[in-house]
Amino acid sequence: MSKFSLELPVIQKWNCHNCSDCCSYHAIEVTDQERERIIKQNWTQSDGIPEGASLFTKTSGLLGKKTYRLSHQENGACLFLDEEGLCRIHAKFGEHNKPLACRIYPYAFHPKNKKIVTSLRFSCPSVVKNLGQPLNEQKKEITKIAKLVVPESRKESPPPALSQSENIKWDDFLLFTESLDQILREKETSFIIKLLRCLLFVKFTEQTALGQTTGKQLKEFLEIITKAAISEIQSIPEETEEVSSINMTQFRLLVAQYARKDTDITLRGGWKSRLTLLNSALKFAKGKGNIPPLQDCFHSIPFEQIESSFGSLPEGVNELFTRLFRVKIQGMHFCGPAYYDVPFVEGFYSLAALYPATLWLARWLAKSDQRDSLELEDIQYALTIADHHHGYSPIFGTAGFRRRIKTLVKNDDLKNLCLKYS
Repeated sequence: MSKFSLELPVIQKWNCHNCSDCCSYHAIEVTDQERERIIKQNWTQSDGIPEGASLFTKTSGLLGKKTYRLSHQENGACLFLDEEGLCRIHAKFGEHNKPLACRIYPYAFHPKNKKIVTSLRFSCPSVVKNLGQPLNEQKKEITKIAKLVVPESRKESPPPALSQSENIKWDDFLLFTESLDQILREKETSFIIKLLRCLLFVKFTEQTALGQTTGKQLKEFLEIITKAAISEIQSIPEETEEVSSINMTQFRLLVAQYARKDTDITLRGGWKSRLTLLNSALKFAKGKGNIPPLQDCFHSIPFEQIESSFGSLPEGVNELFTRLFRVKIQGMHFCGPAYYDVPFVEGFYSLAALYPATLWLARWLAKSDQRDSLELEDIQYALTIADHHHGYSPIFGTAGFRRRIKTLVKNDDLKNLCLKYS
């Protein structure tokens, strides 16, 4: 068994509440060993599996290699999800016989110097709502799960790059994540102000050539730019700059990626499915007429309704986004191997873009329910939709997507978008 020190986010709670959202949303790839084991379980119609149904869907992986994932029902749910929202494999053969991806969800384990650090996927409603037992009280059980994925031969991994041109050692890298966490953990400050301060801190980082600055000197430098970011942003600006039309197009295309529901049914939909997605992307690019509903929870409403006034954000938003960002940053879930191997700077900008994208989706949900104000439930639901893709959909790691984020940052429109939808 692997031996390592496991670090847990002390601000997060979680236990499974059997909502079955994970079984209704995710495409689960299985190993050859898992596929063989499930085949040998001899599933029949009496077990609730339709006669003639294929247990797996074959896909083409990297370099043409064939891979398999669990098949889905027509409603998008996993083939093994029963009418009560429970897993048939778990019920009949025990949890240890489920695919590994199902067993570890919603945990994510990443290297952090000599430790393994735990993050969570906010696509799980119970994670978003912070329901359950504190994670630091479940360390023994979570360590057992981590040992399933951390290899015995694990060696210390190099830290993520700081920027496109800067590589530093782990001890120095963690000074940057600690600085962000220091800004975020201020309890009496609204999240949007903390986010603007973090964006300014990262901008300072991006503009600075560290050279041989390391250790104590680096720590002193980071204290200076942290204080400068806090001093510079004391309140929300009374007037915000308009986001350029080009960047609003880029942002809507980003939102469209977050709003998709890629189940096995849609992934094997062939050219018709791809054509539908292309037409939807064109409508999001134009931003006129009605929004194409990318999944059942969204209704077709005019784009202009999203840009109307929704009033103040509901109580609970500050706690939700502060916890989200702190868990992602403490858990190394925003850069490096956990996020398409992008550097610290770029990874944080992508994480920051998740904030206005989630609020845009929340407005769509509210308008779909014929409301002109946001409720906390809208934002919580929108976050589960968006975080389903963040760091996991391959397109988010492509050069085109990464250029989109860089374009938003270059013209300060990422900051303007955060303000616009706050």
